[in-house]
Amino acid sequence: MKRQTQAVRANIHLARALWGKLPRPTLQGLEELTEKYRLSVAAGDISYIDRRWYVSHAGLLRLAARNRCVGIRVQPVHQFCAPGVSRWAFKATVFKSQSCRGFVGYGDADPSNVSPLVRGAEMRVAETRAVNRALRKAYGIGLCSVEGDRVPARSQSA
Repeated sequence: MKRQTQAVRANIHLARALWGKLPRPTLQGLEELTEKYRLSVAAGDISYIDRRWYVSHAGLLRLAARNRCVGIRVQPVHQFCAPGVSRWAFKATVFKSQSCRGFVGYGDADPSNVSPLVRGAEMRVAETRAVNRALRKAYGIGLCSVEGDRVPARSQSA
């Protein structure tokens, strides 16, 4: 129990250093995310962007590893893919245990819904989106995810 309390304090301290004064409900949300999922600001598991908490792809993968996830199957959804115009869709299934029937998530990407910074990587973005959605379902995470693990250090905090 003491370790969790130290983790909460560390997350709050770093969050304030990165994003300034945060509203009390925001800090309570961070405390809950820290205690329930063991997410870490320092590790880049969660970020505060536009007054909301987001979980990173790396944070979701670390959560799955901590919980001994047995596998993730990812496959393209061919009827929604058009490689010639960089349109991709994937289905990801997360298996939390050997007997788990799986948690399914879908993700898509094309030049109209990806950042100019990742143009040309739509296939990988769609796969990441599918995996993130399936992992969030499997572990009951009610946050949106960010695709990149590198996000601006400062964002709106009030």
